[in-house]
Amino acid sequence: MLESSGYTKLRVKMILTTLAFSLIPLLILGYTIYRQFEISHTNKILQNLNHITENKRRTLDLFLNERLSQLTAIAYTHRLQYFMEPETFERVFTLLQARSKYYIDLGIIDQDGNHVLYTGPYQSIRTANYKDQEWFHQVQAKGIYISDVFLGLRNYPHFIIAILRREGNKSWILRATIDSDIFDSLVQSDQLGANGDAFLLNAENILQSKPRFGSKLLGKMNLGNFSRFPGVRSEMIEVNGKQYLFGLAWLENKNWLVAIRDDPTEELMPLKHTRYLVWAILAGGLLLIAGGTVLTSTTIISQLIRSEREKATLNASLTQSSKMASLGKMAAGVAHEVNNPLAIIKEKAGWMRDLLTEEDIKASPNFKEFEDAITKIEHHVNRAKDVTHRLLGFARRMDPIQEDININEVLAQTVTFLENEARYRAIEINTSFQKDLPFIASDSAQLQQVFLNIIDNAIDAIGKDGSITIRTQAAHSPDEILISISDTGPGISKEKLDKIFDPFFTTKKVGEGTGLGLTISFSIIQKLGGRITVESREGQGATFLINLPLRKA
Repeated sequence: MLESSGYTKLRVKMILTTLAFSLIPLLILGYTIYRQFEISHTNKILQNLNHITENKRRTLDLFLNERLSQLTAIAYTHRLQYFMEPETFERVFTLLQARSKYYIDLGIIDQDGNHVLYTGPYQSIRTANYKDQEWFHQVQAKGIYISDVFLGLRNYPHFIIAILRREGNKSWILRATIDSDIFDSLVQSDQLGANGDAFLLNAENILQSKPRFGSKLLGKMNLGNFSRFPGVRSEMIEVNGKQYLFGLAWLENKNWLVAIRDDPTEELMPLKHTRYLVWAILAGGLLLIAGGTVLTSTTIISQLIRSEREKATLNASLTQSSKMASLGKMAAGVAHEVNNPLAIIKEKAGWMRDLLTEEDIKASPNFKEFEDAITKIEHHVNRAKDVTHRLLGFARRMDPIQEDININEVLAQTVTFLENEARYRAIEINTSFQKDLPFIASDSAQLQQVFLNIIDNAIDAIGKDGSITIRTQAAHSPDEILISISDTGPGISKEKLDKIFDPFFTTKKVGEGTGLGLTISFSIIQKLGGRITVESREGQGATFLINLPLRKA
């Protein structure tokens, strides 16, 4: 549990660290790119608005300058007497209208404010006197006058341009009336989007042209109090509760303000779409990076866990080999030490048997007991001698004999050695051998010893009434075969599984086992180039798995 928790913490740290080093630069880069695009797009909008505003201002100034130039040329190239003939004045007006259809009428007013000459559709104003009008005094004072748009006697929106001409002690004014619709066509020739607008304001914020939305001509459009400023200015101004971006510029020849209105929401819509796209790309990138990070971290941790397990298995194998080497040395010493007393005991037992042939001893009433005792001594000496010979054989670690063997035949022969004992205990031995298994190069005698140890242990573990199943089959590796020996015994606890191949470790009762059988089996399988493992749970029996190579490497 602690090991799993440690790997989980390591995995989380790897994921968080990788994500931090991957995502933070990505987020910073995405934000920087978006901000740069936002600034660039906003600047482009402002530049476009300022450019349109400046063009409108120049167009209107050019229009007024042209009208001033035309009227000034007419006034200063001819004396008043020249225009006194009606046909001449009519011809001049016709020429003006040919140049611009927005001329409504043309008139000459003397220094007393009387209409001397008039040509146009409003003949009723021919007798009007303008001596008390503000514009009359303005033109007398300045020589040139351009009025605001007004209704006047015509009751129609228009503005006038008046030029003062002096002839000696007298003066007269050439006045032209111009339709203010010209401003609508000039100002609104280019639209800025669906909600854009353009119009003219005088110094009192009175509309001099018709806007597309909101107020009417000559209505109030309160954009604030702007004193004259050079060039073009951009301002965010609230109109009817909504913020708009305005381009503002004053005309040169008239105190009129050109106002170009742009809806920032509409203009910034591409920026919003770009923002959504950037966030979508970032989100997709984040998901890909997060998924890749989790997958990579999981793979690395899995490889690390696998390496740790392989390392633990290797360490266990090395530990087992070290134990086996120590056991071999100890077994050799014990065998040599025990063999000498056994040889003496056997020799004395033989001498005692020779004495039994003498007549006086044969006549002894205890002769039969003496003979039985000597027989038992010789039997147990031979038994002890077999044990010491096994220990010496284990200690010498003799190289196995390589011969081609049929593993199914070796197992079948081994089963015959133990089937009587199994039958006596009501234990059934079942076999399932794969018929087409290849021959293997190994030592049949040593393999038989391993199988005998495992099957004998299984019989002891079951006790009575059970079964043992022996199977052979091809292993996952094409160069190996697999032998499995399963029993229905009580099984082995997890704590004991780690010690099952240790020397002198046994699950049997005291006095019923030496704890060397599986240790020797482990050593034999290793020498033969194979592997032996055990799978078991308490109450579910045990299964020994033996992998043997077709040819020892």
